Amino acid sequence: MSSGTPSGSGYSRRVTPAQSFPEPTNTEAIRVIGRFEAGRGIPEAMRSDVRMLGALLGQVLRETGGDGLFDDVERLRLATIQAYDEETPDAFERAAAIAESFTVARADEVARAFTCYFHLVNLAEEHQRVRVLRERAGQPGREDAADTVATAYARLRTEVGDDEARRRLEGLRFHPVFTAHPTEARRRAVSGSIRRLSELLTQHDEASEGGSEQRRARRRMLEEIDTLWRTAPLRAQKPTPTDEVRTVMGVFDETLFTTVPHVYRRIDDALRGDDSGASAPVVPAFVRIGSWVGGDRDGNPFVTASVTREASQIASEHVLRGLERALDRIGRTLTLDAEGTPPSADVIALWESFVAAEPHAAAELATRSPDEPHRRVVLALARRVAATRRGDERRYGAPEELLADLRAVQSSLADAGARRHAFGGVQHLIWQVETYGFHLTELEVRQHSQVHAKALAELESGEPVSAQTEEVLEVFRAIADIQRDRGLRAAGRYVVSFTQSASDLAAVHRLAAHALGAHAPVLDVVPLFETFADLQAAPGILAEAVTYPEFRSRLAATGNRLEVMLGYSDSSKDVGPVAANLALYEAQEKIARWAQESGIELTLFHGRGGALGRGGGPANSAILAQPPHSVDGRFKLTEQGEVIFARYGEPAIAMRHIDQVAAATLLASSPTVEARTSGAAARYADVARIMDASSRERFFSLVKAEGFAPWFATVTPMEEIGLLALGSRPARRGLSVESLEDLRAIPWVFAWTQARINLAGWFGLGTALDAVGDEALLTEAYREWPLLRTMVDNVAMSLAKTDERIARQYLALGDRDDLAALVLDEMTLTRQWVIRLTGGEGLLENKPVLQRAVQLRSPYVDALSLLQLRALRALRAPASEQPAGSGADAEQQRLLLLSVSGVAAGLQNTG
Repeated sequence: MSSGTPSGSGYSRRVTPAQSFPEPTNTEAIRVIGRFEAGRGIPEAMRSDVRMLGALLGQVLRETGGDGLFDDVERLRLATIQAYDEETPDAFERAAAIAESFTVARADEVARAFTCYFHLVNLAEEHQRVRVLRERAGQPGREDAADTVATAYARLRTEVGDDEARRRLEGLRFHPVFTAHPTEARRRAVSGSIRRLSELLTQHDEASEGGSEQRRARRRMLEEIDTLWRTAPLRAQKPTPTDEVRTVMGVFDETLFTTVPHVYRRIDDALRGDDSGASAPVVPAFVRIGSWVGGDRDGNPFVTASVTREASQIASEHVLRGLERALDRIGRTLTLDAEGTPPSADVIALWESFVAAEPHAAAELATRSPDEPHRRVVLALARRVAATRRGDERRYGAPEELLADLRAVQSSLADAGARRHAFGGVQHLIWQVETYGFHLTELEVRQHSQVHAKALAELESGEPVSAQTEEVLEVFRAIADIQRDRGLRAAGRYVVSFTQSASDLAAVHRLAAHALGAHAPVLDVVPLFETFADLQAAPGILAEAVTYPEFRSRLAATGNRLEVMLGYSDSSKDVGPVAANLALYEAQEKIARWAQESGIELTLFHGRGGALGRGGGPANSAILAQPPHSVDGRFKLTEQGEVIFARYGEPAIAMRHIDQVAAATLLASSPTVEARTSGAAARYADVARIMDASSRERFFSLVKAEGFAPWFATVTPMEEIGLLALGSRPARRGLSVESLEDLRAIPWVFAWTQARINLAGWFGLGTALDAVGDEALLTEAYREWPLLRTMVDNVAMSLAKTDERIARQYLALGDRDDLAALVLDEMTLTRQWVIRLTGGEGLLENKPVLQRAVQLRSPYVDALSLLQLRALRALRAPASEQPAGSGADAEQQRLLLLSVSGVAAGLQNTG
């Protein structure tokens, strides 16, 4: 949360030594901290969790670093909290002076302590969310019931009738695509420790107050926090693409594999009440999970064809083990004797086939399950899935074969009267196979159009081809192998980055033919439109592409289905966040209209990031702001880095998120929503034109200013981010930053976030709104125009995580007062307009839960920012000021990288 600017002018004011400020007494510290927490409206249960976890961390700090370390952490913590209190106007300067007073070694320890604290606060907040969700479960009419699939379906029925609503529900599709994140700051080991702490916190909740189980849980939490403290917060080396694959697999193993069927069941329960579980469900398996991890080679030379093969193999191994365990578990429950639940002819045939193929295994199962035919058969199916995992002769050829066997068991149980079993546990198995197949994730390949052009030029020159071109061809062979082993859904989408012409898409089919001739894999080539110019040209490119024979053939085979990807990152870096949002809406509108007129079933694939500068923010509100026919019951988006674990890492939160997004996806194509969206877009078209032109001009005045790129690299930790062992993909395209074209969009956002400026998420909106000028008109537009409301609300969240006092300190690292003033003036103007439109006295007053989360963290993020600033100042200092051979640079770099990790944990997003 931003606070008032310190008195004084200029951008290079430094603080005075720490000794100039009297330290508060312990009594005063307790009073200040208590008042700060009380003023944030923190629920008592969460406050208790935060205090307990904080006290345990304090104990660990004392045990490992002595009272001195604990006292230093508390001094800085108290000062940053007091900096938000009008009664202590000098507190910010005191906090900065304390941060400057530490030795580098002590600053290192303090940064680690605050980072650990953030992990614990994030855990407590997640635990509170789960607590609230569980309290509300099964209570229709509560405030969260409005954005569920059940409520959306009921509303749709009133608008389009029962039959049409049912048809739309059957066609519902939610398709998140997990991607490796080159700025994911949290180590996998840290994530594991936090997950174990979460389980212990639940045990602590459930234990009797003061009892032995509660004491045991606290003791184990203390041990786990000690582990968290002692675990190196920085990776020693960059993860490989295979490491990244295994990290994402953890989400499936821990939550998604079992959670998604529970989502289907909960929706079916809400729609059908007591009939759910006793007859065929009305809810389809509407979730599909995609992955770029191990498939996205755009700018990442470490993702090779062999890596893609391995990624698919790892995912398949995980899902087959999961299905094997699930079949074994459900099979063991089917202790239904043949007399009361006679098997059908199909089930008898399944058993006889198993006996013929594996007589010894069949005899063992028959002994363990006497006169229990359904139990025996399902356990036999588990054996066959195990054979599939091992690649044995008895393996399934495709997941459809397992589905057929499960449906035979389901029909047999239903016909025999065991309907609760048929549509209970067996239905869950069917949903899992329908959702995940034998591949788990639908692996997608992405490559840059220029790489394809270069490869084709080499192949058609008649000269020997380069190793890079041979690798391009090998990718198509890998896709063909994966499709042969695991089915078409396992791989086949091929995303072309920086699509600028229809020939860029045709190049993929030409390369596939070079690789395998008539045996080329089945490909769904997906254009990715990223820059402002490419977004504008998209409809024309698509119209030409679908005339090519390969596209016509694939459209005919899929019922005229076509996928188009839109990039949020580069368009925002290209023209600024306001113009980019408006351009994305216009592009979607035109593409959707073209698809409607051409009889094409369109799926728009949104390349959104976690940060607001990359299209982040609440997905459900963004869906409801999309143009008519651009959703039509299908929503696909990228989920990156820390967002994957925040949305899908905890079962209750994952269920809630999927339900919310699916509800918005279903509702977005309702007549009232489409009428409201299209009507508002037409009504406020002139406002949009003014905002577009003025915001773009303002953005260009900054980023096109002479010397902007090196100035940006100086006033943010941009250069140092490249030193972090975060992801396998390089953070930038070249060795230095001389222009924005050298820089990838993700670290562009990450660097501004670290500097507490968040410029990529808001710059230009204040000028755009000011250019319109009519506050009454803009207030009406904010209320009636979903696109503007979403944009303003997201900017409010972005600005709430900024701090002008700290921003000034970062901007002072450069020598361009003109650019610093431009940034700060726009920040002030944007904040003023956002508050005027959203109401209240400050940011996020219309979203109190979110406001509480941001305000709770702000003082602690400030502490890490101040430590980061001292490191940056030292690293930016002339070499003559560093003692020869002191190794000071290495020490300051480590401190800076520790603070980067901590700030990312505190703000809960990176890029």
